[in-house]
Amino acid sequence: MTTVLPPSHPAAPGLLRVQHLSRVEDGERLHSLLWRAGDDWRMIGSAVLGGGIGSRAWVLNAQVAHGYRRTDPERHLAGLARDAGARGTGVGLMTAADVRAYGLWCDGGVEAVVTAGLGVRGWAASPAEGTPAPAEPGTVNIIVALPVALTDAALVNAVATATEAKVQALLEAGYDCSGTPTDAVCVAARTGPGREVHAFTGPRSVWGSRLARAVHGAVLSAASHAR
Repeated sequence: MTTVLPPSHPAAPGLLRVQHLSRVEDGERLHSLLWRAGDDWRMIGSAVLGGGIGSRAWVLNAQVAHGYRRTDPERHLAGLARDAGARGTGVGLMTAADVRAYGLWCDGGVEAVVTAGLGVRGWAASPAEGTPAPAEPGTVNIIVALPVALTDAALVNAVATATEAKVQALLEAGYDCSGTPTDAVCVAARTGPGREVHAFTGPRSVWGSRLARAVHGAVLSAASHAR
């Protein structure tokens, strides 16, 4: 499980502070992480709720039951966020993994929180397309916050950089895979008047390299106690 870290620790968050929530659903105790980002954030994400690029005020990473069968995940996530008091437009992620076992890391002002269920994993380009996966917890969910403004192109590039860092961390953690079939990512960048807008987030740019190291550290931490 996670540990409360002193502010001087490289993994101690400043922007990306998540709240732990729990609920009982169909007789099962499930958990969620909610980041109430507030105003002045633009996010890019692959999530079913709030995906794409736009202004977002919160991010919910919700644990769901193994073998999830609901056909309305967007509505389900929106209801969970509403019940938690989240207001405005946000991003909703889901996973069968226990989100309490998350990893976090910070680098140069960039912060990442990652949950990792690795019971179902493999390589993205796999010849076994269509093969049923075993009913094990899967999904690596990545949430990243940058304290600077980014162009749309830089937001897209940030997703690629985060994904590269995820794969690097998984290999270093001993997992022979590029991820799971249901991995998701959300990158948040500051907005507001007077902010310099950065156009590059590749792994050798200033902010891209910080993002890569933050995601790498958070994935390593989450993978260390993942199934």
